Amino acid sequence: MTLHVAIIGSGPAGIYTAEALVKQSAEPVEVDVIERLPTPYGLVRYGVAPDHTSIKSIANYLRRVLELPQVRFLGGVTLGSDVSVEDLLGVYDAVVYCTGAMVDRKLGIPGEDLPGSVAATDFVNWYCGHPDVDPARFTLDTSEVAVIGVGNVAVDVVRVLAKTAEELRATDVPHEVLQRLGESEVKAIHMVGRRGPEHAKFTLKELRELGELANADVCVRPDEAVVLGGDFPRQVQGNIKVLQGWADREPVGRPRRLDVRFWLRPVEILGTERVEGLKLERTRLSEEGRVVGTGEFETLPVGMVLRSVGYQSVPLPGVPFSDRTMTVPNEAGRVRDREYVAGWLKRGPTGVIGTNKSDAAETVRTLLADLDGGARVGSRGIDTLLARRGVRPITYEEWLAIEAAEAELARSLNRGERVKLVGLEAMLRASRP
Repeated sequence: MTLHVAIIGSGPAGIYTAEALVKQSAEPVEVDVIERLPTPYGLVRYGVAPDHTSIKSIANYLRRVLELPQVRFLGGVTLGSDVSVEDLLGVYDAVVYCTGAMVDRKLGIPGEDLPGSVAATDFVNWYCGHPDVDPARFTLDTSEVAVIGVGNVAVDVVRVLAKTAEELRATDVPHEVLQRLGESEVKAIHMVGRRGPEHAKFTLKELRELGELANADVCVRPDEAVVLGGDFPRQVQGNIKVLQGWADREPVGRPRRLDVRFWLRPVEILGTERVEGLKLERTRLSEEGRVVGTGEFETLPVGMVLRSVGYQSVPLPGVPFSDRTMTVPNEAGRVRDREYVAGWLKRGPTGVIGTNKSDAAETVRTLLADLDGGARVGSRGIDTLLARRGVRPITYEEWLAIEAAEAELARSLNRGERVKLVGLEAMLRASRP
């Protein structure tokens, strides 16, 4: 008998799950990777900064999984509107949810909803060419920007803001976005953390990259770089050393300036019609190790605030969801009978891209143990169901046509290996010329 499994989501978690099913199953298996967009790879395509080509090369590994004969890619199919959970359980032996964490957490402060206060994920999606975000979404017409958060996403955002359009020309940034980056009026970027340098979440490699920016001076205030004694992990020690080194050097007058700030928390975003400033309170650690305010305030005259304080998942139609953990409740990946979960939707937004591989393997072990020796109800009945509803999925071959069109666009613009197409219509035209 053949095991038929649907995987919802084609990011690393979903594709690693497909790979684990093929490798671990003792019986024949057919896996359909169902994705609402015409394009696979999730955050590898739409979350990794365009100038991080080494990380984006993970797509080459994921590509090999999608090319396995046991695996199909079905793009342009949305859970909830095109198919329901009940539909899927009627034509598959099991369903695995792998849709990740797609939205930013909110700050919960006054003024957060003003125009110019933006989730970092929206900004990342913009410069990564996500079809959900209009390329005209952002006009960088302010001289100062604040980025709240001191993790790798915040580092990516400030690096893109600090670079020139020419420095990004060889990347796959959509051409419309590149033009807007070239028109940027940003001169000062403030990256703000609530705690000290020893608590920052960025990795050493990404942090060091900021110090190599050709277009921006990177500055740290000596008093904010002070770290009290402690037995810190090597990674943290490296971060502290880099940050304290920046505190010791003088700006050399580059066109832009990046101020990396610590021990400050946002308390209000100021403005009437749009963002006009960011009010911050100096912080310290209480005896219990909690961040508390000191009553000392300062205001940054920024015209844009980008919130980068963590991702969270969103509920899927017909799938259990915990509003407390913002994940799908599960036991080793099991949600309920024949339903499973993997990736950030399972455990929260922790770990790196590779962490999803072991996470997916655990879920697949649970799935195969549950279904071992059981009757098989699955088939390729999804094809008939979608056809009856007038839904024509994007095939893997059609995705390759989109890739080819992006490579051709890059050649026509004399830019890099590829330039991302903007919008669903352009992708669909390219997939079915």
